[in-house]
Amino acid sequence: MSSSAPSDTSKEAVRPSNFLRQIIEADLASGTHAQRHWGGSPGDAAHHAAGVPDPAKVRTRFPPEPNGYLHVGHAKSICLNFGLARDYGGVCHLRFDDTNPEKEDQEYVDSIIDAVRWLGFDWAQIGERPGVAAPYQASDYFDFMYRAAEYLVETGNAYVDEQTPEEMKVNRGDFGKPGVNSPFRDRSPAENLARLREMKDGKLPDGAAVLRAKIDMASPNINLRDPAIYRIKHAEHHNTGDKWCIYPMYTFAHPIEDALEHITHSICTLEFEDQRPFYDWLLDRLREGGLIAAPQPRQYEFSRLNLTYVITSKRKLKHLVDNGIVSGWDDPRMPTVVGLRRRGYTPEAIQLFCERIGVTKDYSWIDYSTLEGCLREDLENKAHRGMAVLDPVKLVLTNWDEVMGAGHLEPCSLPALPHPPEGVEAPVRHFTIGKEVWIEREDFEEVPPKGYKRLFPGNKVRLKGGYVIECTGCEKDADGRVTQVLATVVPDTKSGTPGADSVKVKAAITWVGVADGVPAEVRLYDRLFTDAQPDAGGKDFLALLNPDSLQVVTAYVEPSLAQARPDDKFQFERFGYFVADRKDHAPGKPVFNRVTGLKDSWGK
Repeated sequence: MSSSAPSDTSKEAVRPSNFLRQIIEADLASGTHAQRHWGGSPGDAAHHAAGVPDPAKVRTRFPPEPNGYLHVGHAKSICLNFGLARDYGGVCHLRFDDTNPEKEDQEYVDSIIDAVRWLGFDWAQIGERPGVAAPYQASDYFDFMYRAAEYLVETGNAYVDEQTPEEMKVNRGDFGKPGVNSPFRDRSPAENLARLREMKDGKLPDGAAVLRAKIDMASPNINLRDPAIYRIKHAEHHNTGDKWCIYPMYTFAHPIEDALEHITHSICTLEFEDQRPFYDWLLDRLREGGLIAAPQPRQYEFSRLNLTYVITSKRKLKHLVDNGIVSGWDDPRMPTVVGLRRRGYTPEAIQLFCERIGVTKDYSWIDYSTLEGCLREDLENKAHRGMAVLDPVKLVLTNWDEVMGAGHLEPCSLPALPHPPEGVEAPVRHFTIGKEVWIEREDFEEVPPKGYKRLFPGNKVRLKGGYVIECTGCEKDADGRVTQVLATVVPDTKSGTPGADSVKVKAAITWVGVADGVPAEVRLYDRLFTDAQPDAGGKDFLALLNPDSLQVVTAYVEPSLAQARPDDKFQFERFGYFVADRKDHAPGKPVFNRVTGLKDSWGK
């Protein structure tokens, strides 16, 4: 269940190094994992011992809990874990950490699978046809986890505690006070085993008891003060149904999942650093009992992604969705993978971003403009160009009929891609110019400010790809608002013809012909929050919402843009990058989302 492409040494040479790569390279050089056997699927020590030498040099994993939609922070983890497996001849397991039945749903499982594949990764085992293997799921290991729990009880390393949750919290102590042993801590293994089986058989209600590891209630690491490893939950699980009424705690399940899957490098974010001693303690006990294979997995931590103007708390993102502040999990302002995809981000841009920001243990903030810059870099030579008018006012060429002929439409063309890939013929877009065209309202000033080079009475500009025109004035309504701009066309100045340079101008403006321009809904998305760190320092994130994060306008676009399919990306000349909305865009009803501007202009 993994990314299985062999290492590409030519690419590897230019990839920036980091401490995780150094650890993997040192392990490969020393043969740390060279003697491992693989049983063909997850399993205990005996299962793997009967298998073949592991064809994967390393095994990593991406283990989301299916209780929500993945966000940009998960994208970093996906790119990291699948990327390391790809680069070092290994596999990355996609595993659902589904140990909490009350918060998980098949909808989230499906969305996670789709997100990983969209980002460009797969999890089929080496030797299998990509995509045929199903992802792993923790719930498939519940039998082994319970077996491990009984083993810990039998060896005196776990006990059933029947204190109330409040008593356990008080007796756990704090950073300045050691914990107090539970009155149930010294039960015999036989008593604990009988009580554990009563928990498993549904004879105790929720909250009546927990199974705890027996480690050290005086440990300075609170996570080692007899952590709970099983709790009672009479809840139906989306995979196992009502087979179980006790479920493992995440901190107990996770290292076991890694061990059964023969993970070599278990990579997680820094908040799990304090859990690593328990991770090692548990696997040491199970290896001593011959339950899991050696060498056992090792955990390594890196700093999570902190991206400015973004929140990644699932609870807070859910609040935005449930209260209609955004249109859904795939709202283009959301930092979810589905939101980024609908906004117009590409897998290549996200992969480039994750590679560029690197992997460290340092706590730092990455500016959102870095992500936008990676997208511009990816789309610069991919996105077809097109003209759109977002705030239209009509321009009338008053001498058109006299010079060009009544009703005449002159065909025009421009490159759709200024710098096509080598060996690819440059695509061309076609449109027409006639007596009336749409221009941007800001491209006309009756009284121009200093330095203004566009349309004002007496000034000449070029309609890009068309003719030079000279402004003669405007018409206004009763409120003084300009309703039409008036100009004359200068004959024999069409772009691409011998006379094109006969009249010199200082500006060329974008436009769309009234005859063949197509009305389109354009959604101008911006950052959802006005504060760079809306989720830090106890701030009220709802008070920091950007009231201008979405503006919807009716624009006019040139004919080539009207042929767009959902998810097609374009550069609207002068405005930035836009995408045909993957949900609402339809033939005859074009809808475009702004992805990002041509340069970072936030706050400027």
